[in-house]
Formats: sequence, C-alpha cells, structure tokens
Amino acid sequence: MIAAGKQLLRQAVHKHSVLGIRGLEERLFTAWFGGFFYNQIWEDPRVDLRALELDSESRVLAISSAGCNLLNYLTADPGAIVAVDLNPCHVYLTRLKLTALRHLPDHEKFFAFFGRADRDSNRDSYRRHIRDRLDEDTRRFWEGGGWLRRLLLGSRVKYFTRNLYDHARLGYFLRFVHGLARVQGRDPADLLAATARERQREIFERNIEPFFDHWLVRFAGRMPFLLFGLGIPPRQVDALRKEGDGSLAGIYRERVRRLACGHSLDDNYFTWQAFGRRYDVEGRRALPEYLKRENYERIKPRTGRVQTHMTSLHAFLMSQPDDSLDRFVFLDAQDWMKPEEIVALWNEVARTGRPGTRVIFRTASSRSPVEEVLPRQLRKRFSYDRTLSQQLHEQDRSAIYGGFHVYEKPR
Repeated sequence: MIAAGKQLLRQAVHKHSVLGIRGLEERLFTAWFGGFFYNQIWEDPRVDLRALELDSESRVLAISSAGCNLLNYLTADPGAIVAVDLNPCHVYLTRLKLTALRHLPDHEKFFAFFGRADRDSNRDSYRRHIRDRLDEDTRRFWEGGGWLRRLLLGSRVKYFTRNLYDHARLGYFLRFVHGLARVQGRDPADLLAATARERQREIFERNIEPFFDHWLVRFAGRMPFLLFGLGIPPRQVDALRKEGDGSLAGIYRERVRRLACGHSLDDNYFTWQAFGRRYDVEGRRALPEYLKRENYERIKPRTGRVQTHMTSLHAFLMSQPDDSLDRFVFLDAQDWMKPEEIVALWNEVARTGRPGTRVIFRTASSRSPVEEVLPRQLRKRFSYDRTLSQQLHEQDRSAIYGGFHVYEKPR
C-alpha cells in the first residue's frame, strides 16, 4: 500500500521533467510528503460544518488527511462519510483513530491517546484494546514496518508516548521553526500564557513578529523547498508568490499574526499546536470537538459510518453511480492540479452530486480556481456563494489559507 500511495502522489504532483528546476522541486516535494506527514489536520471543522449543513441524509466525500475532521463531522450526525487520500500514512492514522474511538473503554483513555499523546500507558492501551482490531496493513504500519526499520527506529506506536504532535513531517518542521526562534532567544510558547486577546497581540508584536525580520528567516523564506515542510507543493508556492507580488515572507507574517491573535486562546486549538506543539490539556477548552468529553458518547457509535480508501478524489468518483453523494470536502487539493484535472474533477462532481450538493475547499491564494478554469456550461451547473465564503474564511481559526470557497449544485 505504501508503494502504491507513492505512485499516486507522483502522478498528482509530477508535472515537469526531472531535468528542469521545477521537475526537481516536484520530486523533492513528493520525497518529503510521501511519508507520514500530518499528525493533525489544519482546516477548521467549525467552518466546514457551517458551510456543509450536514444532516442524517448527508453522504460526504472528503480527503482524509489526519482524520480529525472526519471525526469532528460525526458530531453533526451525517449518514455516511467516505475518506480518500493519496498518502497511505494518513489513511492508517484515520483508521487508528476510528478503531481507538470504537474500542478504547472510556473517554479518558481516548483523550490520553490523541489529546495528550505522550503517556507511557498509551502503549498498553494500544496492545490491549486496539492492536488486534486493526487491519493487517494498518497494524504493520504502526508497529514499525519491516524488520530493519523496527530494529533501527522502533515502533511508530511510541509516537503516542512521546507527543505525537512532535512527530510526523509537520511535527519535525514545527520543531525546526521553534529551534530557529530559540536561536534568537524567543519562545513561541510564551504566547500561550496570554489571558486576553489584547495580551496575545502584545506578545506577538514584541516576541514573535521580529522573528520574521531575522536574516536567517528572510533567507529561508527565499527557499521555496522549505515550504514543503508545511505540505505546500510547488504549484501552491507559485500561487502564493502571485498573491504576494513575489514575497512569501510578507504573506506568512500576516497569516501567523491571524493565527496568533485572531481568536481567543480558549477557542483556538490551532494556535496551541502552532505555538506549543500540543493541545490545551490542562483547561481542555481549546480542543477539537472529537476530543471533548461531551461529544465522546455521541460520536463513538457513529464510527461505522466512515469508510477509508487510498485513492484520488477523481478515481473514486469515477467508480460511483450518478446522484450518489451530496457533500464534497476537497481541502486544498485543487492547488495541486492542472486546469484540465480540475475540469475532470468537477465533471464527476456534476454527475455524482445530487441536487442541493455542497462543495467546499480552500486555496493558498484568495482566488477560486473554479472561476478561472471551468468551461462555461459546466460552471453554470454550480452557484458560488461569495458572501458566505468570505464570512467563513474570516472565521477560520487556522488562518493559514488565503481563501475558503462554498459552491452549491442548485436544487
């Protein structure tokens, strides 16, 4: 499954010859992104749910990523969720979360595993309640893969005893950024001591914003391959450059400002992860909905409604009958695609989406690619709610994207 996933990723990203600079960048990205990348998804599920308006009849197709949002969607009681991903590691993490939610004996053990994710007792919870209920591929992934990897690196289950959110490629990237800050005598976690929004702004302006002016950070900002650590492929880097008139540092300074100051710390677990590489495990207020005690018993019996597949959005849709889905969550996948690939995807959405279908996605820039690339007749089959899209973009606690977009197939 790992090898097949890497092939799918190459097909999605490699658009140029290996002999050119762009071709080399694409291959560097797939080499980095092809491993276990996301330990948490970075799209705000609260915004998603407001746009999707799920009910018991909803049939959702979503990109899996780290699986958090799928479990968050279960709080809205949808009829079914199909999760697809090109990266098998993300499929394995999603399956682990579903199995743990289904079989761990209580909320406290579930929270210890995915909320704290740093307890020695999690290894015992895995062995007693999870291991034997995983499919063979998923169990092999978490227990270490081949004998050589197990010998040299040990089991991936250990991530849950050493803070999962310090691991995976994104965790390593955030540790690198925190290390750069400490070289300057700054600690990003200082922000988490703020008790009010005004105090958050003060700490950001005094202790974090000057980080972007350091020569080493400015130099790194001119190296687009370093953005691969955030899961940003070369095509998305181009969109960011276009949006910022060639400057990447300015765009990310403003987006980090929004992440640091845009919402109360009591309400924004994305801020806790970016600046502390953990959740609010003491107050337990700034948490994903699926980790909150009040939602545990609600979503636990709904885990059987989620299916997982390692495939692309387009490939999965081609296998589905007409009018079989009504909610689509594309994350930022279209930023990876050529125009003709976006057209092919939306042709399938038009065919498989029921009347009243809603499609949501994010973009690195503020512009929706749908407005630029869809043929007129295909574009006319969908309505774009610009006002709602802008409102929800401004409410997005993650703050790392340039645009949030909501489309509907009219009834």
